[in-house]
Amino acid sequence: MALPREVVPQSTIVFFSFDPISSSWRPLPSPPQNPSFHLLRRHPSFLSRNLPIQSLTVSNHLIVIAATTQNLFPALSSPLVFHPESNIWFYGPQISAPRRWCAAGSAQDVVYMASGFGSHYQGDVARSLEQWDLNKKRENWGWENKAGLKDGRFSREAVEAVGCRGKLCMVNVKGNALKEGAVYNVGLDKWEDMPVGMVAGWNGPAASMDEDEIYVIDEVKGRLSKYDGEKDCWVKVIELEQLKRAEHIAAGRGKICAVSAKGERIIVVDVRDKPTRFWEVEPPCGLEVVAVHVLPRMISRQH
Repeated sequence: MALPREVVPQSTIVFFSFDPISSSWRPLPSPPQNPSFHLLRRHPSFLSRNLPIQSLTVSNHLIVIAATTQNLFPALSSPLVFHPESNIWFYGPQISAPRRWCAAGSAQDVVYMASGFGSHYQGDVARSLEQWDLNKKRENWGWENKAGLKDGRFSREAVEAVGCRGKLCMVNVKGNALKEGAVYNVGLDKWEDMPVGMVAGWNGPAASMDEDEIYVIDEVKGRLSKYDGEKDCWVKVIELEQLKRAEHIAAGRGKICAVSAKGERIIVVDVRDKPTRFWEVEPPCGLEVVAVHVLPRMISRQH
């Protein structure tokens, strides 16, 4: 997911897939334009700040779940979904309270949307948690209310809800700022306190590998670490200059993919190799990368 590097408030988000075998980028089909599809990354009144566009991968689908319009309203009343194997876009179930940003994530092929901010602050939305189960048949898809948060402190900005071992883990503020953490137990439908060591080391973008291990990049030090639940600490994997200012990461198939340097770099780290290997992938020409995701390889279709 990317947009032109020039600072143009009306720039349109575009979607590409990267084929590691041919080392080439290919554009995805255009998303449906009805209703009108426009996700704002920058606004003339806030040129120094990027507006969040939140996306995730669930059950081999790419899902765009929250964003902002030119008028600073929620852009999506339903999640926008891309299925790589069929090469088609479609919309998911309607969201009861569309958001400009929220805490979004998945566990066990279920999408979760927690807290967030719509066209204005609403306390009930800021404390809410809803789920959309992709394990169900498509005609039975819908959002279900789950146990809410105790307060609205997670509505401040867009954050990742990272699924790992039957739980969703999230912090309420990005980067190295003082923050609070929360853990949602999926099986018990219950919120728990985040372990002290986990929240202390959560200093940048995070993602889980196969919902079994959580990785985080310290955006100041450029340090990639893995969480050790038994010792409640983060274990260094590798520290790289190229990982400084990391803004987004994705994990899959033994690799961490990180977007850094204001979308001008994509760094891939193979965490299963010993010693740990890394390499850089050039972004699509002239584009600033907003997010990367790991999905099944698309089959080329001849027309």
